[in-house]
Amino acid sequence: MFGFLTGTSGGQDLLERLTLQLPLFIVSITLHEAAHAWAAFRMGDDTAARMGRLTLNPVAHLDPLGTLMLLFAPVGWARPVPVDEGQLRRWGATLVSAAGPASNLLLAFLALLGLKHLEMPTPGTAEATGEVLKTLVLLNVNLAVFNMLPIPPFDGAGMVRGLLPERLRPAMHQLVPYGVVVLVLLVFLPQGQALLAVVMRSAMAWLLQVTP
Repeated sequence: MFGFLTGTSGGQDLLERLTLQLPLFIVSITLHEAAHAWAAFRMGDDTAARMGRLTLNPVAHLDPLGTLMLLFAPVGWARPVPVDEGQLRRWGATLVSAAGPASNLLLAFLALLGLKHLEMPTPGTAEATGEVLKTLVLLNVNLAVFNMLPIPPFDGAGMVRGLLPERLRPAMHQLVPYGVVVLVLLVFLPQGQALLAVVMRSAMAWLLQVTP
């Protein structure tokens, strides 16, 4: 899975990344990858489970370079969960791909629920907890939207691929080189960032509507 943090890598922002955003990002991507592994196991494929990926231990899911990149660039990644599609039941590939973004939406929903009903005995505690919950919401909405893009190597491509007839699925692999180009355009060009911002604002508005 891919994801990104906000801001730049200098000064106070780097400190915020190290102390707040990065730890919460690690929690979020760990849940994301564990959700993929759990969904694959439930759909009949135990490959990830046998490789120790059916766990909430971050060490099993983190990619050292992908994690390090988060400190110096706006994008990072975790180790992809291995899946043997030949063992999956019907619609398995789509459900396994959807499980990761769904876990991030669930975490964002729970954090937003806590944020809306936050009651702490002291103002300082409430402010600190609120900042953590707000960051969790933003990070996980970003992760969900980013990974649901319907182009390889994002989860959205896996969701689409699982819905295609068998004879059309190989065509998705031919889009992989273009997916990398799209990733660069979205992350580094102002136009791409603006497009992502519009989609994420829409996702946030929807989440606010469904959160009691």
